[in-house]
Amino acid sequence: MFITLNEVDPDLAEPYIDKDEQGTTTDPATDVTVTYRYVHGGFVGSETRFAFYFPARADYRGRFFQHTYPTVAEENAAPDTIAFAISNGAYVVSTNNAGGVPVNPVLGGFRANAAAAKYSRVVAAEMYGADAPVRGYLYGASGGAYQTLGGIENTSGVWDGAVPMVPGTPNSIPSYQGSVMLGLRVLGDRLPAITDAIEPGGTGDPYAGLNDEQRSILDEVSTLGFPLRGWWQHAALNGGSFWTVAGAVRAIDPTYVDDFWSVTGYAGADPASSAHGARVQFSATVVGVGADGHSITLSDAPSGDLLGVDLTVTSGAQTGQMVPFVKVEGCTITGATGTAPSTFAQLAPGDRVRIDNSWFIALQYYHRHQVPSPELFGWNQFRDGDGAPRYPQRQHLVGPMLAAASGGVATGRFDGRMILLASVLDVEAYPWSAHWYHQQVLAATGDGIDDRFRLWFMDNADHNPTVRTDVATAHIVSYDGEMHQALLDLDAWVAHGIQPSPTTSYRVTSTSQIEVASDASQRGGLQPVVSLVVAVADDESVGGVCVEASVGQLLSFTVTATLPSGTGDIVCVEWDFESAGTYSTKADLATPRPNVQQRETHAYDAPGTHFAVVRVTSNRNHDASAPYQRIQNLARVRVIVTEPLRTA
Repeated sequence: MFITLNEVDPDLAEPYIDKDEQGTTTDPATDVTVTYRYVHGGFVGSETRFAFYFPARADYRGRFFQHTYPTVAEENAAPDTIAFAISNGAYVVSTNNAGGVPVNPVLGGFRANAAAAKYSRVVAAEMYGADAPVRGYLYGASGGAYQTLGGIENTSGVWDGAVPMVPGTPNSIPSYQGSVMLGLRVLGDRLPAITDAIEPGGTGDPYAGLNDEQRSILDEVSTLGFPLRGWWQHAALNGGSFWTVAGAVRAIDPTYVDDFWSVTGYAGADPASSAHGARVQFSATVVGVGADGHSITLSDAPSGDLLGVDLTVTSGAQTGQMVPFVKVEGCTITGATGTAPSTFAQLAPGDRVRIDNSWFIALQYYHRHQVPSPELFGWNQFRDGDGAPRYPQRQHLVGPMLAAASGGVATGRFDGRMILLASVLDVEAYPWSAHWYHQQVLAATGDGIDDRFRLWFMDNADHNPTVRTDVATAHIVSYDGEMHQALLDLDAWVAHGIQPSPTTSYRVTSTSQIEVASDASQRGGLQPVVSLVVAVADDESVGGVCVEASVGQLLSFTVTATLPSGTGDIVCVEWDFESAGTYSTKADLATPRPNVQQRETHAYDAPGTHFAVVRVTSNRNHDASAPYQRIQNLARVRVIVTEPLRTA
């Protein structure tokens, strides 16, 4: 269904308002407090609800921002979303996605968002006057990128532009999620060495010491697009949305698991594959049911790696019932989410159950059996010399079916303008996915692409916009600032024709890795380009990304940071000499400028391998205290500290 600005959606034809009042909210991350007019309502005959947040007439700058994510079933916007928009003269449009895309994919993909956006223009005209401008922008990350692309590609005039962030390809789900789990299992205890090899000062050879299968799987997962530098967080990886999308594969392709373990061409049917050694199939008797039905106790404790096991009832009144991905602790079984499935409460002592991870292992290889058209080149590694798939293929490509539920399979054809944001270290939506969409837009637009589209890659950034732990803060930066600036730059482009920073200069390697230009004058985008070198303080001429020093020896750390032209000034430099993510040494620049070189000294009081990190922040408005539009990048170096030589 294609929707134009003046077209009435037949299922969302009659809006209503049930609240119209003043409101106040505070962004907990920035302490920015804003007031607004809150308008709440919905559409008669639908579960679609909306919430609008309008700034005062004197503060309104003719625009609205609309954030979306497919599993959101609550129409009220988050405080940070509201505070950023209101403080920048924009009103907010927010919906409940008609109850959430998983519940209502027909309306939730983009139609609920479109209907709310169109009606918001009516309310804005009543508030600000019929002649007041209303320019609207849809934005969202991950699944919200699917929705954003679906919205902007399937409407005309509803939104003036869009900022999709960290998108996948139409075939990404569940291939990306499963391949992460495959890498974690097969690479296992080699992951620390792989990570060390690609850290600054490492050997640069992540394949050293791997056996044949490990080398093959590392190459396979990397060529599918997992960023090699992303393995720094291997201890925290869990497949992202793997546990959610696995259910969709089971429903769409229920015979896959049996084929995987029995049909030639699948890893499960190959006795040489590590899949066999990892398979768990364990039967036991129920000896107790928790009083609240939240758990059961088995007669014996299963062994092996029990991540991702299913529980199937094999005797008793509940025979044939299955509970996916249960949690096993000794002889105790609980639901994966900690919430008791009804099956548990209905079990009785004496019932037999089977603990089985056959689906979990099989899904780790599903990407081999989901080979799409050749332009989705991450999967071309699974073709033979004639271009035919080397592995058996399933009847359906699951990815496009799931992508379509969030608004449609992306085509690159859209109305308005777009700034696409993607992260070089994205371990959930592999970075080359954004390149694929870039090529779709180029094919649809041709030489006019620079009048309508930008792609900004963000180095040292991951899938989530906000960095959530101190450990992560020493490796990656938030891309909230890019999101804020992209929305404002997009509006300046639409309203005044002000060209945003050029598309990032990047290349795609033969193994599907994204490498951005090393020079700020060439890179484009928004981030400062940051380099860091370390040297013994009295011999700075030999500085590099790794140095050996003695305990107590003074070291010199030199950072050089440069901004792409026209993107503001560097306003802050922060240092973290122990890679703890705390950045205890901070320097706001008295005179912000686009190029900075700064030196700090530090000595280590304990032997071992240390990593020092510098983080650089820029701001378009040259303001070190700005709560929003803070653009960051970082660099790391290795310091090997030894005990000083003792003399007799």
